[in-house]
Amino acid sequence: MLFDLISGISHGNLDFMMILVNILASLVVIFLIMPFHEWAHAFVAYKLGDTGIKYRGRLTLNPIEHIDPIGALMIIFLGFGWAKPVPIDDRNFKNPKVGMGISALAGPLANLIAAFVGGFIYCALFFFFPQFMYFDKIGQYISLFFSYYIFLNVTLAVFNLVPIPPLDGSKILFMFLPDRFVATIYKYERFFYIAIIVLLWSGVLPISAVSSSITNFILWVTGLPFGF
Repeated sequence: MLFDLISGISHGNLDFMMILVNILASLVVIFLIMPFHEWAHAFVAYKLGDTGIKYRGRLTLNPIEHIDPIGALMIIFLGFGWAKPVPIDDRNFKNPKVGMGISALAGPLANLIAAFVGGFIYCALFFFFPQFMYFDKIGQYISLFFSYYIFLNVTLAVFNLVPIPPLDGSKILFMFLPDRFVATIYKYERFFYIAIIVLLWSGVLPISAVSSSITNFILWVTGLPFGF
């Protein structure tokens, strides 16, 4: 993402403020939304029976407890990344696979909730301050901020829902697979890290296209109360 913006500036298509706005949106996601994402995992796991998670330091919105430096840089430069995984003990669930699946789903849902909140604010600004948002330079940068903030949250949700270990989507998928098959997948989990990188760089995973469609849907839904 950041590489594309820098390239745009070099070709005269973008200005430096656009980069700053996108970095600011990324930082908001890193320091506010990613902790919310991980807290959602921990909170749902806690409610489902893993009460020990309260003492593992992750039932908090404190970004220091959640941020992974490499994952944060990935968000800034590539538009997707990760935080520190929440250590969930599935032995505390009545049904370990279901408990893990529901806890995993909570993270992407947190990103989608954040995207919808951003969408409502975005549409409200255009409804109450149309002249400012459409014609003022600062208003246009604010519009860019919320556009990228929403898209980034959706991208993180879509990325995490890919059903490949160790992403959240794999744990959701495992709810419907036999235990023996799941155990075999976990045995080779380290190889899936490489598979994810290859798939992302090859463009086989249509994350951007799917994220764009979902972003447009969110903006449509959040615009309905304002007559957009």
